[in-house]
Amino acid sequence: MDLLYLIAILIPLMAQIYVSTSYSKFRIVKNGKGLTGLDTAKKILEANGLGDLYVVETKGKMTDHYDPTRKTVRLSTEVFHGDSVASLAIAAHECGHAIQDKDGYFFMRLRSFIYPVVNLGTTFAYVLLIIGAILEMHNLIMLAIALYGLGLVFQLITLPVEIDASKRALNNLNELGLTDNTDASGASRMLRAAAYTYVAGVLSSALEIIRLLAIFGRDRD
Repeated sequence: MDLLYLIAILIPLMAQIYVSTSYSKFRIVKNGKGLTGLDTAKKILEANGLGDLYVVETKGKMTDHYDPTRKTVRLSTEVFHGDSVASLAIAAHECGHAIQDKDGYFFMRLRSFIYPVVNLGTTFAYVLLIIGAILEMHNLIMLAIALYGLGLVFQLITLPVEIDASKRALNNLNELGLTDNTDASGASRMLRAAAYTYVAGVLSSALEIIRLLAIFGRDRD
């Protein structure tokens, strides 16, 4: 099962490398309209009846996200001020989440609803796994793995949320005329690369659960 462990590490690592490579490429390519991430976000939000939402700058790199509690789109400094294809795509993606929130997108609501349970469950999972392994309590170990599986469920729910946000982003960029043909291709690659990280996360978590079941199932035998 060491091979499964290696694969579980390599899959998200390769996805992250692809994202970093795509971002590094398109962060230095200016978009055809000269729009900053802030400009892009404001135009998309206003077009979708969300002009009253805040778009603010946040510190760090790749820290961009939509805050549904405060109804705020937060963009990293480079994306907020940058007029690259990467800034365009990332800002549009976060606005995609804001539009999901407005529309009451089912999977987004479901993710928010189960997050506290998943967070608590996965935190206890590691503790129970260690205790179960030390005390050789098989039932406790299985409970820990089941709780760990909540993380996989959360990732599975997150996947359609992210893919849908990217689709909304691309649709808005095209329909509002915020991109030219070259920009659209680059933005599509950026968003596709980001989606791969979530797919990789699902596969990695699934492999880790299989590995744990194999290890502790074998130990019981």
